Amino acid sequence: MSKPTLTVAMIGYQFMGMAHSNAYRQVGRYFDLPCEVRMKTLVGRREDRVRAAADRFGWEGYATDYRAAIDDPEVDIIDIGTPQDSHAEIGIAAAKAGKVVFCEKPMARNLAEAERFIEAVRASGRPSLIWHNYRRVPAIALAHQILQRGELGEIRHWRATYLQDWLVNPQAPRGWHLQKEIAGSGSLGDIGVHITDLAQHLIGPVARVTGFLKTITNERPLPGSGEMAPVDVDDVAMWLAEFANGVTGTFEATRFATGRKNYNRFEVNGSKGSLAFNLERFNELEVYFEDGPAETRGWRTIQATDGCHPFMSAYWPAGHVIGYEHTFINTLKDALTNLTLGQPISPSLEDGLQNQRVLDAVERSAASRTWIEVDSGPT
Repeated sequence: MSKPTLTVAMIGYQFMGMAHSNAYRQVGRYFDLPCEVRMKTLVGRREDRVRAAADRFGWEGYATDYRAAIDDPEVDIIDIGTPQDSHAEIGIAAAKAGKVVFCEKPMARNLAEAERFIEAVRASGRPSLIWHNYRRVPAIALAHQILQRGELGEIRHWRATYLQDWLVNPQAPRGWHLQKEIAGSGSLGDIGVHITDLAQHLIGPVARVTGFLKTITNERPLPGSGEMAPVDVDDVAMWLAEFANGVTGTFEATRFATGRKNYNRFEVNGSKGSLAFNLERFNELEVYFEDGPAETRGWRTIQATDGCHPFMSAYWPAGHVIGYEHTFINTLKDALTNLTLGQPISPSLEDGLQNQRVLDAVERSAASRTWIEVDSGPT
């Protein structure tokens, strides 16, 4: 029996556009999917660049207006990999046209925009995906299994930091990531959303927060110019949280941590054990269990590369590591499989909305210097 074909249009061709394009090309080579994937159209505003990117990444063709892809009756999936200011605009138009929407994180610049976006997706009755690809790091997927099995006992603490250093130099240009009109927020939405999603995926919904935001460098040179322009987003985001299940949490996100390139680290402490992960040690999960003789008890490191570990049976022999790009392949494998079989996709834009609610609460808390309850949505 022949497999159905899912036809994709990708909006955006830079960092995320390249990561997604590679995943579409590779996913069927590693996993036995219940569908075929057709990479039909790559969309970007600059014709010379999008034409070259389409050829480089393996798309059949290109367009300079996302509406051309949405209006194409052959396209099933609109995948949004643009800056945040166009996520909702493109996503709402795609949903109204009956397309399946895949979208990069965060799903919008702010909560109000995210709510308009999700209303259109709900009205369409179509599934959706938000690209929180770190859920599909094999070591993190293993951590999720350990937590689901209750092996750490009663969970008490979550602590997470996401540290980068690409803005340490005050002469680094003011790109779109540093403009509230485009990005919505700074470190909070760019990288803080990742640890927010992992927290809610692994521990459960965040119920209340108290936050602190700070801008360290208030102006920067415009790209290709010596002219200075204001920075109106946060450089540092820190917040305390209480989860709905009573677990306490701490979060920190900054792009000013000199020497830290992509230090996404979290730790979970329970009554029977703990676990910890650091994205810069991508293939490893640290675990500690209280059982066993006291004299040999201690932290140990699992190399999550065996065939028994999540996703790894599709790749290489044990000890042959995988990398960042495989998280997109793994995410796409699950999304396309579930879409074809009519099963729920996770994480969906509903998860993206819940993450946006936490970010919104952190911003409001930082402004008011008070604890803020996280909106849990309609009951």
